[in-house]
Amino acid sequence: MEQVVKAIQDDYPDDFAWCYGCGRLNKDGHHFRTGWDGEKTITIYTPKPEHIAIPGFVYGGLLASLIDCHGTGSAAIALHHKNGHEIGDEAQPPRFVTGSLNVSFQKPTPHGVPLKAIGTVHEIHPKKWKVEAEVYANDVLVATGEVIAVLAPKTFTEKQ
Repeated sequence: MEQVVKAIQDDYPDDFAWCYGCGRLNKDGHHFRTGWDGEKTITIYTPKPEHIAIPGFVYGGLLASLIDCHGTGSAAIALHHKNGHEIGDEAQPPRFVTGSLNVSFQKPTPHGVPLKAIGTVHEIHPKKWKVEAEVYANDVLVATGEVIAVLAPKTFTEKQ
């Protein structure tokens, strides 16, 4: 099975590593991991037994979560790269939050197979990036999405 070797989420500072979808420090989370695949981004995830809608099919909310975290991770990778850095170097990557999320379900998603999210990233403003995502199961397109990812302000983790 294909997997992401170098993921941007591995480099997020601890304050930003708790997301239920992609936070490496959230013991109950999905632990989505996003990396480069040529000029595109990729996240691969195999749904767990509890991620069902009906027996044999994946719950749509999991697909939305995958697209959401894939989008913010993809934006982080793109800006990190634009700033002259690579995943795994000494520099701390930027962290994005979701400004908007649109998901379209194309076909029922079979359970028990890895899902592959592929992203195309577009800068629309220095602090705002658009990621178009396609999710495949067994090489069949099952969902598409668009994430507008917004650079998290430095005050994001400060207690209010």
